[in-house]
Amino acid sequence: MRLMRPSGENRTDDDDALLRAVAQGDAAALAALYDRHAGWLFARLSRRCADPETVREVLQDTFVTAWRSAGAHRGGQAGGWLWVIAARRLVDAQRAEARTERATLAEQAEGTGWSAVAPSAEERVLAGLEYADVGAALDRISPELREVLRATVIDGLTTRETAQLLGIPEGTVKTRAMRARRELRAALDRLTPGGEPLGGMA
Repeated sequence: MRLMRPSGENRTDDDDALLRAVAQGDAAALAALYDRHAGWLFARLSRRCADPETVREVLQDTFVTAWRSAGAHRGGQAGGWLWVIAARRLVDAQRAEARTERATLAEQAEGTGWSAVAPSAEERVLAGLEYADVGAALDRISPELREVLRATVIDGLTTRETAQLLGIPEGTVKTRAMRARRELRAALDRLTPGGEPLGGMA
């Protein structure tokens, strides 16, 4: 598989034209976009995940998502947009795998009489961002702050990747992330007075 990375003004213009065609349902344009970007996406995903089967599944899911959401592309380099999708899909895949492993360990523990493996502090924080008090607190902060917090904390994206995903400057991502943490802590205080600070939110 050849490693190809988008570069140059002509390549960017071509990518934009391909994405517009994909948004209109042009399967040939999607194939061309795949040929242009799949190689370097595979290589970059492989640096984050040692399982080639998972990488292949994530890559396929990335282009399925691109097919479905090309119309929502807000400009910027197509490669960056595709990488943000791929990074999110990889996080989803790794979390699903971790949940499966925990369930397997729990079943084995039941069969042997051992106690189940307790989730790590990070896992408890990430789970809390979707459920219980923290989920309710998230609903109380403004949507633009909530989407930054979800991208950077739940999806594990970098500041640059979040900026590309949301179509805002990196400085705005940093500012909103700080404000989001302050508002989330305040919302949590209202929901659980006297509670301990949430790990990773300080």
